[in-house]
Amino acid sequence: MQSEERRILFITSFGHFMCHYNLLVFPALVLPLTGALKMDMAQVIQLSFLQYLLFGVSALPWGIVADRWGGRRLMVLMFLGSGLSGFAAAFWIEEPMGLWLALGGLGLFSGIYHPIGMGLISKGVKRLSMGMGYNAMFGGLGLVVAPVATGIVNWAWGPRTAYLVVGAINLAAIALPAFLPLAQPQHKDQSPAKPGNGLLGAFIILLMANMLGGMAYTGSTVILPAYLELKSQTLLQALSALLNRDISSNLFATTVAGAIYLVGMFGQYVGGHAGERFDIRYAYLVFHVFCVPAALFMAFTQNLPLAAFGAVYFFFMLGMQAMENTLVAELAPRGLHHSAFGLKFILTFGVGALAVKILGWVDAVWGSAACFLALSINSVLLVGIIALLILRTNRSASLAPQTQEKNIFPITDISRIN
Repeated sequence: MQSEERRILFITSFGHFMCHYNLLVFPALVLPLTGALKMDMAQVIQLSFLQYLLFGVSALPWGIVADRWGGRRLMVLMFLGSGLSGFAAAFWIEEPMGLWLALGGLGLFSGIYHPIGMGLISKGVKRLSMGMGYNAMFGGLGLVVAPVATGIVNWAWGPRTAYLVVGAINLAAIALPAFLPLAQPQHKDQSPAKPGNGLLGAFIILLMANMLGGMAYTGSTVILPAYLELKSQTLLQALSALLNRDISSNLFATTVAGAIYLVGMFGQYVGGHAGERFDIRYAYLVFHVFCVPAALFMAFTQNLPLAAFGAVYFFFMLGMQAMENTLVAELAPRGLHHSAFGLKFILTFGVGALAVKILGWVDAVWGSAACFLALSINSVLLVGIIALLILRTNRSASLAPQTQEKNIFPITDISRIN
């Protein structure tokens, strides 16, 4: 890997870490905030809707700006805006409206990352699936660290300090984008693709899958820490008795959530390798197939079995991300990669933010366990759409995997179909 490629991966991977860390602080504070704000769980969850909405709907505008101006300045803006929004959330932590607005700002500026980071990798890293896989792992690391660190900080100093940490880390990272190479190495044909032979239709189908995948990601990560806290009381009591001391239920739940996300991070590594070794479309399908029973069992289990099925669910749900982003890069016009990823993430996280509203309603009417029944149904629909994507792309071009030196199988380069 060239030094320019390593720099791109280092900086984009740290940005990916912070992007998800910023958003995953709130789910770890849902139950503590119910007491501080004197609101029920469903109402507190709704406070994050603007955060997830702006995180998604801003992706396309950020991507369009990046295609014109490049990604360096926008990465600086991401860290600056996220840092200031983190401090605002700390200031308004006991004011529902102020916290709602501050979380919205955090979502807006964190939304810069995906179209910028994914675009930089897709244009500047030769081993695309592996590059996406390593980058996804750092996003997964953000999922791991955020609930654990937030649980510890909340236990020691309270929710306000958790957002002060968000602000401080983001502001400290402002200098990093200066180390991005001025011109990214180019490894692929630079002429924009002209979608044809069903590829435009395939890209639209893929975007539908992205939307449902975003609902799965947003919904499951928002509810998981609180769900574990409610459903793992027996395990918590057994651990407290074993250690002969009281343990904070929130700290316990956020630590278990972090362990589950750590398994998901390993899934992202496996997914990056699977995208190189196998037909990426079928690997993408298989990973989502495993999500269906895992989410279903999470609805009916508690304590240790719940954590085990949660680990299975997040292994596959997070593990497919490198494959999904590689598919976007292969099907999108080459000269519009920032915009294409912006469109993808406006659906993944913008429309995906509806999961916050849907699961809040499901929780209020049927209880928290029903939320994972809804996520299982979502995965069934997703599998059907991916099967349709495979049928559509079979008519036009093979998406066979690639190695560093050459293709394992004969392949039609999608970017050259016209």
